[in-house]
Amino acid sequence: MITVLLPTYNERENVAIITFLLVEVFESRGIEFEIVVIDDNSPDGTQEVVAELQRAFGSDRIVLHGRPGKLGLGTAYKHGLKVARGDFVVLMDADLSHHPKYIPDMIQKQKQTNADIVTGTRYANGGGVFGWNLKRKVTSRGANTLAQVLLQPGVSDLTGSFRLYRTECLEVLMEKCTSKGYAFQMEIAVRASRLGYRIEEVPIVFVDRVFGASKLGGAEIRMYLQGLARLFFTT
Repeated sequence: MITVLLPTYNERENVAIITFLLVEVFESRGIEFEIVVIDDNSPDGTQEVVAELQRAFGSDRIVLHGRPGKLGLGTAYKHGLKVARGDFVVLMDADLSHHPKYIPDMIQKQKQTNADIVTGTRYANGGGVFGWNLKRKVTSRGANTLAQVLLQPGVSDLTGSFRLYRTECLEVLMEKCTSKGYAFQMEIAVRASRLGYRIEEVPIVFVDRVFGASKLGGAEIRMYLQGLARLFFTT
């Protein structure tokens, strides 16, 4: 079984679409799955939409894990993992930036290589980005390059968040990772590399969100830089 963890905050417009796309991909290929939505008490009615999805697809396939407020991306994954039943876990964004069509490629790559982690990459093997302005591209590329130089993780897209994990591997990594927000993606990849887990990549095209506003702001950038410095001196 594949468990998809979807952290949400104010994703009312997106959560139904991404769920329909996930169901289509899994059902068309006969893949057993569950989708776990971890919502941080969204005021826009995200949880009400997820409740409708549960009625449409079944509460065994669509699982809602509500939290009292915004507690960070890393803790959202940790909470979702506690209820995950799959042998493999997919971490992805709920804002349609990550298209579910790439998940079968990740599954195939894992079977071919026996990898512990398969990560989607925007920066190698034909991957890319669509819909970003120059500033956002430079910021992302710069953050990734800086982390590559300082941490040398052996992963081309260190800041990407679209990944397939063996569940037991992710459980180990979650216990070791303390970062919140976007720095979490960087830390989990670095620690996986240091622990000797096998990481493979598949190219993806990242598409900027259509509905809602990006959660990336000054606070997240500062948190990322602090996490980068901490990993440089402790790993």
